[in-house]
Formats: sequence, C-alpha cells, structure tokens
Amino acid sequence: MTIKLAPITTPITTDILFGALELECTDVGLLPHRLPAQARARNDDPQLAMAEAQPSGVRLMFRTSAVAIELDTLPTKRDYIGMPARPAGVYDLRVDGRLQRQESASGGKVQRINMATASAVVEPGQPQTLRFCDLPGHDKTVEIWLPHDETTELVALRSDAPITPVGATGKRVWLHHGSSISQGSNAASPTGTWPVIAANLAEVELINLGFGGSAVLDPFVARTMRDTPADLISVKIGINLVNTDLMRLRAFGPAVHGFLDTVRDGHPTTPLLVVSPVFCPIHETVPGPSQADILALQLGRLLFRAAGNAEDVSRGKLTLTIIREQLRAIVQRRSGSDANIHYLDGTELYGEADHDRLPLPDQLHPDADTHRLIGERFANLAAGPFRQRYG
Repeated sequence: MTIKLAPITTPITTDILFGALELECTDVGLLPHRLPAQARARNDDPQLAMAEAQPSGVRLMFRTSAVAIELDTLPTKRDYIGMPARPAGVYDLRVDGRLQRQESASGGKVQRINMATASAVVEPGQPQTLRFCDLPGHDKTVEIWLPHDETTELVALRSDAPITPVGATGKRVWLHHGSSISQGSNAASPTGTWPVIAANLAEVELINLGFGGSAVLDPFVARTMRDTPADLISVKIGINLVNTDLMRLRAFGPAVHGFLDTVRDGHPTTPLLVVSPVFCPIHETVPGPSQADILALQLGRLLFRAAGNAEDVSRGKLTLTIIREQLRAIVQRRSGSDANIHYLDGTELYGEADHDRLPLPDQLHPDADTHRLIGERFANLAAGPFRQRYG
C-alpha cells in the first residue's frame, strides 16, 4: 500500500533518532555512527569501521497519529563470496513498546567480501522505500529500529500525519560496550539482540557500543564512553582479545585498568559493570586466533575453530578462562577504592550447561533463543549493582 494522502516529510534529526552518537551527511542522506568522528579518525581497522557504522541499537522514535509511514533508506548488504546469501537486514517497528511490523529493504549497495583474501569491494545501489501501513490511528509512540548488522543510510521519513519528538522519556541511559555478541550477531532482528532485550526489561535507554570483532580495549572507545552521558555503564571484555590473538597476559591487566580509568575520568561514581566472556568451548582453554574452518566454508557453512595451542598459555597467551580470572581480580582490587564497580561472570549469562542445550551455531555466536536467554539473565543479574544507586 502506498500513502495516498499528500505525505508529510519530517527531517531526520537527533530529536527523533536515538542510540547513535553522530550523524554523517552523505551524498544521499544521513549515516548514523556509533563512534564520533574524533574516535573514527584514530581507527585504521576496516572491521571496526564497518561495525560501528552498522546501527545496532539505533532507532527512530517519535509521536504520531499516522496510519502510514514511509522510510527511504540506502542499505549496504554484505555478500561473503562462496557462502550462501545473507538474509536482508530487518527493520522492527514498535507501537507503544510492542512489536507491530517487520520489513526489509531488498536492494541497496553490496559489499562483496572475500574471506580467503581478507578483501572487499562495494558495489553502488539505489535507495529503497519501506512502507508501514494500516497502523493504529490513535496518538502513539512509534519506534523504527534499524538493522543491527547492516549499514543503513537514512534518506527520508514521510507520514500521513505530523510527527513530533517524544521529548524526555525519564528513563536512565545504559551505555554498553562489547563484541559481536553485544552487537547482535545471529540475532533474528534488532529488537532481538540481547542488549535490547535487557534494556526493555530494565526500562532503560540503550546506547550500544557493541562492535563485531572489535572489543579490544581501544583507547578511543574508552574516551568515547568517558564523554557520553550515561546513568549505567557496562563493559564486556574478552572474546575479541582471544580470537584476534591481540594481547598477552602482561599487557592485559594494565590495558583493562587504563580503559576503566579513562571511563572513570568522565563517570567517577556511575555504576560500572565489568562482564567477562560467555562460555565458548573452542577458546575456554585454547588461545586464539579464531579461524574459519576451510572445509566447512567449501561446503557453504561458516564455522570457527581455535588456531592456537594450549601450550602457548605458558608463554602468556590468553584464553577465556584466564581472562575471567584476571577480570575478577582486577575488579576486586579496584573495588577497594570504587564502591560502584562490579563484576559479572559471563558464564552466568551463558554457561556450559546452556551450551549443551543451546549450542553456538558457528562455535562463536549465539542464536536468537540464546540472545533472549542472555538478555533476560543480564536484566536480572545486573539489577543488583545498578539498583544500589538508582533503585
């Protein structure tokens, strides 16, 4: 159905866009970023550049009585050469907090990625129009959550009734940083990622700095968190340090302290939760790096394996077990002078027994059911530390 009444075009501004830290003007529209320009200028890693521009947790939110809404977007699809086509990114539309519709944009740009050569090229494309029709006609809060794993340029927003900002929601702001699991890898839709599930249950406004493959204690990420207003902060550390084989034990502790020190420079007393990795069998006792299983790739399936050796632990290589031990000790030491820092063992969110029932499909990332499990548990387990100041 196409809007038949003369549509009203509403400018897309930060008054109605939540979860992004910056909007970049492009040739066709606006590109939401989850890292500001100053942080992006410090980054030379194409993986992080791709991840931060994928709008996990980013949503349009406004009040309207419109029964028809159109959103023009220019998505960038990812095509992994030799692999089955990825599903199109999902846009979740919620009305007064309830999921009402789901749509996808079929066209757009295409980024063709060759995992064997670690190269990629982007093919141009045209904007697409998403239509949400036959919505309830009463005045309501509408949210359009952008795809959590698909770069999305916003071109135009139209409706058949005026759109107004929601104004102050009165909700606390939760600032979270983590890996691809936090970004939402293998979740079914943007409101099905575990941070969004947890945020909805806790009734907080989420700013999600979960970056696929890129939670590696970068100082510019810490500075971004330092400078971002927040009432609650969590940092989920570990899996990317192992599966990139980026750091040794000697450097790990000082790097964690430095990251937390920087966050504390801007948030000296804000509740701060340090979360260790969830259970991941391939790296519990075996260091990284992680590598794609070539035989599985030849069969069109993505599986990861640990390419390190357990013997390398004695030479300072990190495993998930070691990282959990270290993070627990770091938080315990800091808590002597910081009453608002807390530790959460990631295996309480997803542990060995959970893996027996809900295994990781590609050996690294949870599926949709496991995202829900982690989100529900996080909302429950994190409530204690966060409630100490705000309950």
